[in-house]
Amino acid sequence: MDCEKINNHIIKWLIEQLKNSNQKGFVIGVSGGIDSAVVSTLCATTNYPVIVLNMPIYQVKEQFDRANEHINWLKLNKKNVKSFTLDLTEPFKSLNDILPNEAKSNLASANTRSRLRMSTLYSFANSNNYLVCGTGNKIEDFGIGFFTKYGDGGVDISPIADLLKSEVYELGKYLGISKTILEAAPTDGLWEKDRNDEEQIGASYDELEWAMDYCDTNGDNIEFDNITEITNRQKEVLKIYIHRNKASKHKMQMPPVCDCSEIK
Repeated sequence: MDCEKINNHIIKWLIEQLKNSNQKGFVIGVSGGIDSAVVSTLCATTNYPVIVLNMPIYQVKEQFDRANEHINWLKLNKKNVKSFTLDLTEPFKSLNDILPNEAKSNLASANTRSRLRMSTLYSFANSNNYLVCGTGNKIEDFGIGFFTKYGDGGVDISPIADLLKSEVYELGKYLGISKTILEAAPTDGLWEKDRNDEEQIGASYDELEWAMDYCDTNGDNIEFDNITEITNRQKEVLKIYIHRNKASKHKMQMPPVCDCSEIK
């Protein structure tokens, strides 16, 4: 990948999005991971105003520290960046405390964290006429739907959603993202224990990129008993990818609309 061309292309695209939407700047949640580090750096390089938020909720210390490290580096190098640290633990706890047991589960709790952060991002965006920038990559947004619907999936623009995770890392190195972020295991940061993405998904991003390419070439209606050219592990990864892709279609498409035109 030609990182210089990709970098310049995305920056130009970001500026066009601002002008087309008549907005003044960008707001991004920074998690301590590679995706938000790359997106926030690209936005800052436009020289338009940028607000970056660190929004811990019972956060693992290493994640919180990596986010702060990146924010400090960004502000040191870019004068158009402002930052806020907002501990959302108490608001999250207050909401969780009033929910009945019927509305509580580990997954629901994790997704609530993401939606609370989305609401916070939009409070800044609405108040400043800024765009909320998404940080999802191609595997997450269009492969396995590894994002929270109306949480981190609730954004105005998605600068890196056409880049594979491996390409995001490549671009991150080009941009000078810190070694601690580049070497950290990817995680969504929605769990009190430091569960990384591979542990949650059951496959690495490299494996998922292979599976996405395989399905793009061969389709996803695969008769596994008849496949001989791939390993048992690759079959396992394909099953993980296809299951998550199909289960997440509702995230990747607009909500169905009941058509009443013929009976009105």
